[in-house]
Amino acid sequence: MKIHIVGGGLAGTEAAWQVLRAGHAVTLHEMRPSISTPAHKTGDLAELVCSNSLKSLSPDSAPGRLKAEMTALDSLVLRAAKFAQVPAGQALAVDRVKFSTFIEQELKAHPGFTRIDEEVTKLPSAEEMISSDEWWIVATGPLTSAALASQLTALSPDQRRLYFYDAIAPVIAADSIDMDHAFRASRYDRDSEGSEGDYLNLPLNKEQYESFIEAVTNAEYMPLHEFEETRYFESCLPIEVMVERGRETLRFGPMKPMGLINPKTGHRPWANVQLRLENVEGTMYSMVGFQTKMKWPEQKRVFSMIPALKDAEFLRFGSVHRNTYLKSPELLAQDLSCKASPRLFIAGQITGVEGYTESAAIGLLAGRSLVAKMTGTTFAMPPKDTMIGALVHYVTYGGLGDFQPMNANLGLLPHLDRQRGESKANKKARQCQAATERFESYLSNL
Repeated sequence: MKIHIVGGGLAGTEAAWQVLRAGHAVTLHEMRPSISTPAHKTGDLAELVCSNSLKSLSPDSAPGRLKAEMTALDSLVLRAAKFAQVPAGQALAVDRVKFSTFIEQELKAHPGFTRIDEEVTKLPSAEEMISSDEWWIVATGPLTSAALASQLTALSPDQRRLYFYDAIAPVIAADSIDMDHAFRASRYDRDSEGSEGDYLNLPLNKEQYESFIEAVTNAEYMPLHEFEETRYFESCLPIEVMVERGRETLRFGPMKPMGLINPKTGHRPWANVQLRLENVEGTMYSMVGFQTKMKWPEQKRVFSMIPALKDAEFLRFGSVHRNTYLKSPELLAQDLSCKASPRLFIAGQITGVEGYTESAAIGLLAGRSLVAKMTGTTFAMPPKDTMIGALVHYVTYGGLGDFQPMNANLGLLPHLDRQRGESKANKKARQCQAATERFESYLSNL
């Protein structure tokens, strides 16, 4: 038996780890660094290309619940994230280099792991996989090459694949930030224990905010393909798209001042930009929620209007890239294998999940599911009233209306009626508690 995994991102490396821990050898095919993508910068495994945040750790949130369930299932990605963690309040943010290095070292240390640096453009047919006793997982992500994407699309009944545009935020050199116009704090003082402030805040007054909005509105942008409809994922909108929805949109989004008091004035800012640590050494910061498709010189000009960034050195400018995903409910069986090719499994963002942890979660389940099918044993997918189970259920069954990318959210869990006088926060806590109990029951029967 031979197991091949195509793609060395979060889903591919997580799937590889699950196969290895079950006692089987695996060959991982990764086209980088020989062939790169519009978003990647290195040939490293599990390179984080957008934000360095894996979202909330709060146990009463969907991302927090998903992390807890993945940790219980021995997720390599979550172990790497905890190892490479940098202060970010209630969020799990990581040092990108340490995160990637941890995963690469863990995999390479296993005697059953082989990495081949090559682009896979053609997959064996269902019959060829059986005759050669091969099993495959494709986890090539939203930037899958056109050749491979076409092959996967051909396995779907209507032979369609979908897309949306994703955006990346800029990264700034820490020593180029004017600290006279900045202060450290997390929103509502939710800092890590012992921290002086997990986020660097760049306050703006009303006049500065209005000038900034005017500059964003009139900036020059990178053109997208004219023949395509521009579709963005709602939780990762470029700031200029938000401004198009109204001049105050940023003040209720990534520039919201709520929960922050500027110690230099004693007042809440009119608007506020938050910077999050990019590495353990504290030499780099990323602009939280500041995805953009502005041209690079324009980013330098516009973002330098923020007082603390007037002399900022941008180590990476923001960008926009096209993401591809499959119409998975038509293509995939409940175990994440292809209905038309049962030894071929699909994992990660290309299945229609959105987010680092979500991508790794589907990789985790695909790896375990493949091992069970290959060895003739039973692997029960987590039930849909757990967070990870709700996510895989969405990928394999879909929802109402058109299939769209989905991240972990409490709306995927079974509905709970809100009790009389109950707060939204308490209802969310009850949903998470119910998911916790259901997952613990699932674990006890594995």
